[in-house]
Amino acid sequence: MESPFIPHVMFMLGPVPISYAVVVTWGIMLGLVVVAWLSCRHFSTFPEGWQAAIELLIVTIDEQIGEVIQGNSKRFLPLIGSLFIFIAIANLIDLLPGLSAPTSVLETPAALAMIAYFSVHYAGISSQGLWGYLKSYAKPSVIMLPFTLLSQITRTFSMMVRLFGNMMSGQFLISILLVFVGFLVPVPLMALHVLISLLQAYIFAILATVFIAAAMADTS
Repeated sequence: MESPFIPHVMFMLGPVPISYAVVVTWGIMLGLVVVAWLSCRHFSTFPEGWQAAIELLIVTIDEQIGEVIQGNSKRFLPLIGSLFIFIAIANLIDLLPGLSAPTSVLETPAALAMIAYFSVHYAGISSQGLWGYLKSYAKPSVIMLPFTLLSQITRTFSMMVRLFGNMMSGQFLISILLVFVGFLVPVPLMALHVLISLLQAYIFAILATVFIAAAMADTS
């Protein structure tokens, strides 16, 4: 197996190396756009079937966000919903033959964690203003400033490591079992892999929501 810490370069786009994880990531995003476009072309007033499933998913995500972020939580629905849906599919893509989950390679969880990191600061600044948000770093005393800055970094790093570690170890274990014991024994582990994949997507999305809500809170 190739190291999950080293990107597997598939081709070069001029001077820019394009890794396997990037190709799969863009493939997932393109697939989501196509499915969303095809699914939403003929929405009706009375949903049923596929439309009902989509609306149930969106309403559930919106309710989860609303429980954490008070007020105008719908402005974060596209961000949090996209994070959850993308991570869930990216985690489960390795169930398809010949594909590997991009979240089991360090670069993808790192990129997702950075999206959450900058989204938190954007939410804080847009809610409290630049000066108000910067002042919150020194509350209740200026001595807290280095600790607050450190916590911002460590919690983002924790989000990255949690997602990467769970997906990398799960994929590694299933691959080993497939080599040594065949296709029947790993079936229960694959069911567990589906559960863990969805759980990790939920945890990542809900942590991003909690951090955004904390950044928006006016503690003055």
